[in-house]
Amino acid sequence: MKSLLRLLLKSQHQKNHFKQAQTEKGMTLVELLVGAIMAFLIITPMLGFVVDMLNTDRREQVKSNTEQDLQAAVDFIAQDLSQAIYIYDQKGINAVNNSTLPTSGKLPAPANGTPILVFWKRQQIKNSVPINPTVTAKPNTCDTKPGECNDTYVLSLVAYYQFKDNNLTWCQPSGGTCPTRIARYEIRDGVKNPSTLAYYPDTETTDAQKKDPAFNSLFDLSKPTENVTVVGQTAKNPEVLVNYIDHSTANVPVPPQCKTTLGVTDLPAPAPALTQGDLLTADGSTNSFYACVDTAKNIARVTIRGNSLRRLQPNDAEFKTSSSAYFPTATVQVQGLGARGK
Repeated sequence: MKSLLRLLLKSQHQKNHFKQAQTEKGMTLVELLVGAIMAFLIITPMLGFVVDMLNTDRREQVKSNTEQDLQAAVDFIAQDLSQAIYIYDQKGINAVNNSTLPTSGKLPAPANGTPILVFWKRQQIKNSVPINPTVTAKPNTCDTKPGECNDTYVLSLVAYYQFKDNNLTWCQPSGGTCPTRIARYEIRDGVKNPSTLAYYPDTETTDAQKKDPAFNSLFDLSKPTENVTVVGQTAKNPEVLVNYIDHSTANVPVPPQCKTTLGVTDLPAPAPALTQGDLLTADGSTNSFYACVDTAKNIARVTIRGNSLRRLQPNDAEFKTSSSAYFPTATVQVQGLGARGK
């Protein structure tokens, strides 16, 4: 009897132990499937939210970079323009390029480039002219002979152009319509001997002290549209100031009326009245880099509009009112120092 009771108790204990082991094996396939679906429903929206945040942050970053680039560009132009002694309006630019004098060259005419801001300034060349003929210094040795040379000033023609092309160097990411860029030409006179008013020979000057081959020595500031450059001479390659200027040609903002903006008044009759076409220098399509110029007062108001979307994508980067925040604009108005005393 005792043996039978012991056998029953042992069988019952083994049966209970087996059931407990079965319940501890883990999750069923249905449970795993339900868990995976719940995780997908929770993680997918969160992942989309994170991606959207990253894209927004990237857009804001390139927008900030574009704003900084534009501000640096207008600051540079303002400093450059503040030294101007004569600024050409559109009427003046046309007169330079249409001159029929056999000695009068035109402004640089690069492919896909449009002159927007053109002016003359006095360019300082430091420590370049010997103080008198008795010293041993020459312009190219002035730096090694302290106290024997002075600074000097030369005339310099400066021209800012807007370039529109498909040069891949300035078009990244590649594809679609490339952004435009602003580049700067400078055609400068050379250092002259103050005693003879003749140019120093090339053997006595550095490259920075030599006359640019395109500079016309016949130029007279009293006749600013004549003999601006040398016929047949090509200006040196320009230096790019800023890239990612807006390339849009549809629905872009219209430049303001220059006469109102600058307070320009027409000269008394019989002088012809000035028109918007006389005062506004622009490329005629993008309106992303333009200038209103009052030559009489030596004042220019320059506006630049960037395109931060083009830094991210080649397509769908056209100007739209709904996304105008990604097309920042910078404006500066400057009166050249040459206007003082007029």
